Amino acid sequence: MIDTPARSPNFVGGERVLILSAGVGSGHNSAAAAVKQACDLRADIDDVRVVDVLQQSTVLYRDLLAKGYFALVESVPWLVDWGYDLSDQPFRRRGPLDPWTQANAMPTVSEIKRFKPTAIVCTHFLPAQLIASLLLRGVLDAKTAVVTTDYDFQGLWLTSAFHALFVAREEAKAQLTTLGVPPDRVRVSGIPVAATPEQAAVRSSERPPKLLISAGASGGDYAVAVVRQTLHMSSPFTATVVCGRNEELKRRIEEVVAPAGDRYRVLGFTAEMPQLLNDADLFVGKPGGLSASECMAAGLPMVVVNPIPGQEVRNGDYLMEQGAAIRCNTPSTIGWKIDQVLSEPGRLQHMQAAARRIGRPGAAATVVSQLLSGPSRPLVVTRGAQKTILAASENNLIASDLTGPFSLMRLVDPVSDSTIALLRAEEVVDLRRRYEDSPGDLVLRREERRAPFRWEARRLLRSVLGDDETLSVRVETVAPPLSVVGTRSRSR
Repeated sequence: MIDTPARSPNFVGGERVLILSAGVGSGHNSAAAAVKQACDLRADIDDVRVVDVLQQSTVLYRDLLAKGYFALVESVPWLVDWGYDLSDQPFRRRGPLDPWTQANAMPTVSEIKRFKPTAIVCTHFLPAQLIASLLLRGVLDAKTAVVTTDYDFQGLWLTSAFHALFVAREEAKAQLTTLGVPPDRVRVSGIPVAATPEQAAVRSSERPPKLLISAGASGGDYAVAVVRQTLHMSSPFTATVVCGRNEELKRRIEEVVAPAGDRYRVLGFTAEMPQLLNDADLFVGKPGGLSASECMAAGLPMVVVNPIPGQEVRNGDYLMEQGAAIRCNTPSTIGWKIDQVLSEPGRLQHMQAAARRIGRPGAAATVVSQLLSGPSRPLVVTRGAQKTILAASENNLIASDLTGPFSLMRLVDPVSDSTIALLRAEEVVDLRRRYEDSPGDLVLRREERRAPFRWEARRLLRSVLGDDETLSVRVETVAPPLSVVGTRSRSR
C-alpha cells in the first residue's frame, strides 16, 4: 500500500481516492501507479492510496492467480488462448462472488471501511467485481471506475454495478454499446501510463536509429535469440537492451553482444524507462497493454515479438492496424524485418507519426477528472439484463434489435441525465405496477418490507437511492449505437 505525503493543514479538498489493483503481471499495478500520479497533482484530493488486492489475500490464492497464470503462458499457451476466448463473453458468470474469493477479499473490504473513500478506481477486473457486489448491497458510498488495461475489451471487465467504465479505444465502446451498455457510462480514455518527460521526443535522422529491446519481458532463450538476430542486421543502428531483474539473462546477453563493441547497451532493472522510450526510435518487445500504451504515448512504434495469446495478440493486431507496429512471428527473421523498416525511406517516420496519433499520454488524468465530475449514482445492470447481454454476445446480435419481454430498457435520472439501471422489459413491467407516476416516468421509493418481485428489485433500490427516500426516473428503450443508426439511415 502506498500513501501520499502529508498535506498542508490549510488544504481544502475532500476527495479520498482508493485505487485497487491486482499484481498479475506488472501492467495493472503500473496503471494504478499512473492514476495515483494523476491524483497527486489535483488540489481537490485529500488522500490517495493504492492497494494490490492479491497482496491482501492468502499466499495460496495469490500464487494460484499470479504464478499460475504465467506458468500456463509458459507451458500451455493454447490453453490460455482458449480460456481468454471463453471468458470473453460478458456476464457468463453471474451472481455473488464464490466463497473462496469472498474470504480472500475480506482484508480489502476492511481497508475500504478504514479509508472511507469517496472514489474507487479498479485497474483489474477482480477488485471491480468485488466493488460491484458492495454497491449492490448498498454498503458503499463512493464513485467507482473500472479502468481496462488492454486495447481490446474483454467481457470479464463488465460488472453488475459501476459509475464509469473506461476503455482504451473507440472500438471497445462501440462493442459495449452494441451489446446494450449505455454509452453515457462508457468513456474512451486510453490506458493510464506514467507521465512522460515534458520535452517532446527529438528523433534526428542525422544519427543511426536507436532500438529499445525489452528482453526481460520476452523470456530468457527467446530474448537471447532476438538480440542475436539483430547482430546480423545490415542497417546502421544502436540498441539498448533492458533485462529487468533477470541478472542471468543480462549476463547472457552481454556475452552475445560483446563482439559488437559499444553498439549495444545492456541494462538490468532501470528507473530510466520513460527517458529511454522518449529517446528510442523503435521498440522491440511484447505488446502488453501498458508497454504498448507507454510506447504510443512517446510516439514510439513497435516490433511485436512473442505475444501472450489472447490480450497481447489483440493488442498487437490493433497497433498493426493503425500502422504503429509490425509483428515478427519467429526470432529467426527479426533482424531482417527490422532492416525492412529501417531501409525503406520514410517508413519509420510514418510509423512514429501513427504511434503519436493513437497515443494517449493524458489517460490517467482523464480517468480521475471524468470520474470525480461524473454522476453520483451508479449504473446497475440487473441479472435479467445480464442474461440478455450474454445472449446478444453469444448470438452476435445488436441488443437494440431485440423485442419482447427480454429486450433491454433503461432508467434515466433526469437531474444528471445519466442511466442508473439497465434491465429487461419484463422487469420494467414489475416496476410500473408499484412505482408508475405517469406514462414513461417512475418514482422509485425506499421499501421497508420485502418487494414481491420476480427479480432482485431491492438491490436496485439500495444502489441507486442512496440516502434519498424517493427518486423520479424516466423509462427509455435502449437506442441503437450511433454507427448502426447512421448505417440504417444511409440504406433507406
